Amino acid sequence: MAKKKAKTSSNTICQNKKARHEYHIDTKFEAGLALAGWEVKSLRDGRAQLVDSYVILHNGEAWLAGAHFTPLKTACTHVVADPTRQRKLLLNRREIDQLIGATQAKGYTCIALSLYWKNDKVKCEIALAKGKKQHDKRDTEKDRDWNRQKQRLMAAK
Repeated sequence: MAKKKAKTSSNTICQNKKARHEYHIDTKFEAGLALAGWEVKSLRDGRAQLVDSYVILHNGEAWLAGAHFTPLKTACTHVVADPTRQRKLLLNRREIDQLIGATQAKGYTCIALSLYWKNDKVKCEIALAKGKKQHDKRDTEKDRDWNRQKQRLMAAK
């Protein structure tokens, strides 16, 4: 019998840390993902990356593009696995309409923030975001460093 992995306390599979640095996050949505069997096995093993991922809105549907799910050698022996294929996001019609309206009219970008497990289903947290300028990135980094320094000073006292 195969050994079972120790269960982790976190349900998060992977996060897009670059997105929080590059964008001002405005509104978040939770979307389901339509996945193939080998992709679910790959996610259970923690082999996913969202670094350059974004959401495409086309024909009234939302698609996750740019996400990379590394296939397992043992899970996809009879299927030709495409690790960077577009995956369909499962959203309500009014959520899709809200995303389309914001991206076309208000100049927002729709990006993927994280993948996580919820009741044995894979969910993707997507967000409407606006790009940061270079000086905004420096300001957030300066604030983060100052808060870290304040915590150290408070701990020393």
